[in-house]
Amino acid sequence: MIDPRLLAVLVCPETHMALRAADQALIARLNRLAAEGRLRNRRGDLLASPIEGGLLRQDGRLFFPIIDGIPVMLIDEAIPVEPGQNNHAR
Repeated sequence: MIDPRLLAVLVCPETHMALRAADQALIARLNRLAAEGRLRNRRGDLLASPIEGGLLRQDGRLFFPIIDGIPVMLIDEAIPVEPGQNNHAR
């Protein structure tokens, strides 16, 4: 989904941790939460559109969505995936 050369240079804009492609299980879980109206990004916006893919921060706490093939690397657009961080993805 994303060019491995690009993935090798992208890092979290907040912590500079490495990123990896998110697995389908996480994407399915986030899409389920979005469909239930329970998925928010760091800014607090409710997300309802299906997620096609994304990048997971090395520590597993933030998910950066890929929209139209382009990774959205804005920290406020990141989706927390830890309990108590705006949604319950885990």
